Amino acid sequence: MPHALIVIDLQNDFCPGGALAVAEGDQIVPDVNARMAEAEAVILTQDWHPADHSSFASQHAGRAPMSMIDMPYGPQVLWPDHCVQGSQGAAFHAALTTDRADLIIRKGFRREIDSYSAFFENDQSTPTGLEGYLRTRNLTELEFVGLATDFCVAWSAIDAAKLGFKVRVLTGLCRGIDLDGSMARALDDMSAAGVELV
Repeated sequence: MPHALIVIDLQNDFCPGGALAVAEGDQIVPDVNARMAEAEAVILTQDWHPADHSSFASQHAGRAPMSMIDMPYGPQVLWPDHCVQGSQGAAFHAALTTDRADLIIRKGFRREIDSYSAFFENDQSTPTGLEGYLRTRNLTELEFVGLATDFCVAWSAIDAAKLGFKVRVLTGLCRGIDLDGSMARALDDMSAAGVELV
């Protein structure tokens, strides 16, 4: 069956030196490029926040980055300002072969709601349009790589499995944040959802 490689958020702000750096996030880029060269279709996701995004700790007086808050759609980590639309931090890592992408999905651009998954906003009902794109191209097998394993990669992979796609996460081509045990939880949740961890 036709398969797609979905590269999650390989952006400057998630790489070392960025506003929300994932340790060793840049080290996966060469192998992700190699994997893209073999894929039938390549989709890149890009975190794309307005400067006053509601998930930024800076928008909540007295709240520290990495603390939790309850939003209308559920619990939300308050992040440092990152991946602001048009900024260098929001740009893809310079070494990523972006020309190989068939589609770029931008997420998190609605001020009032965060978006970890490539398929849905964090209310888990507002779609990004990716599902329809994949179905119209008959891309039924999906491989996920990128940043961060325990947030945007995991949420995307679990949603894909729930939507009926055959899903693999190439864990060697991902890196995680591991916030209060989030890595172990994410791996367990992906396995429970039927995601194959390779």
